[in-house]
Amino acid sequence: MGRRFPIRKIDAAYISFPVNGKRYDLRIDPRTTLLDCLREHLHLTGSKKGCDHGQCGACTVHINGRRVNSCLCFAAMYQGDEITTIEGVGQPENLHPMQEAFVSHDAYQCGYCTSGQIMSAVAMLSEPCGPEDAEVKEFMSGNICRCGAYQNIVAAIQSVRQGTAKEKQA
Repeated sequence: MGRRFPIRKIDAAYISFPVNGKRYDLRIDPRTTLLDCLREHLHLTGSKKGCDHGQCGACTVHINGRRVNSCLCFAAMYQGDEITTIEGVGQPENLHPMQEAFVSHDAYQCGYCTSGQIMSAVAMLSEPCGPEDAEVKEFMSGNICRCGAYQNIVAAIQSVRQGTAKEKQA
């Protein structure tokens, strides 16, 4: 018979952070991923659990404006950080330009990856990405679309980027 080890109770982590502009104070298991915290504790289900290994990008959120795969990190790591999910990017009556572009360019099919695609695309607007489609594809390579809507996704992103560039020139 093997040696027995006592089972230790894991203490709860107390965390506080703003999500989509609203402050939350939570008591969670310290092993809870940010994705599970958002979905199970805050009921923000726009971020999807695709692979749970950081390979598909369906769980992408913004932390202090930077895109992060929320399935790869513990919620307790982000005490006090500003978290934005797809629910905080736009509202049905006031869509973000990227959301509008995804609709107008049919940049989704089944929709499962769409929230992660949009979150990465919005973050990319403030990243140093070159103007070519190949560069956009490289910046979006962390997001998988199993339906294959890549051409339309790139077209949507480029339309917003070109509109943003025109606004800056005006």
